[in-house]
Amino acid sequence: QVQLVESGGGLVQAGGSLRLSCAASGRTFSSYHMGWFRQAPGKEREFVAAISWSGGKTYYADSVKGRFTISRDNAKNTVYLQMNSLKPADTAVYYCAAVQAIVAGTLQRSSIYDYWGQGTQVTVSS
Repeated sequence: QVQLVESGGGLVQAGGSLRLSCAASGRTFSSYHMGWFRQAPGKEREFVAAISWSGGKTYYADSVKGRFTISRDNAKNTVYLQMNSLKPADTAVYYCAAVQAIVAGTLQRSSIYDYWGQGTQVTVSS
């Protein structure tokens, strides 16, 4: 069992930055692949970024590539999402998620994740 708690959301002006954190409980955090997803009002949840259990591989949605960076610190049981050059279109509730066993190339799919956090609101004003 893994419990995930996101933090770091807030209100920021366009062009600004935020860093989201996702703290995980349990001793096996380092065996989980982690993902960030977001959901805007009236829209489906969408993939943002993912990172392999070791941190050696990262994946990004085209809409955030070059602006967002996912990273993890397995000693702290935490995964991060550094968000730069924020746009109003980035406004959403951001969720972190965890999964152990995967098929290669599927970390972008929300359906494969076993555990989810409660989400943190990010609002970007124009």
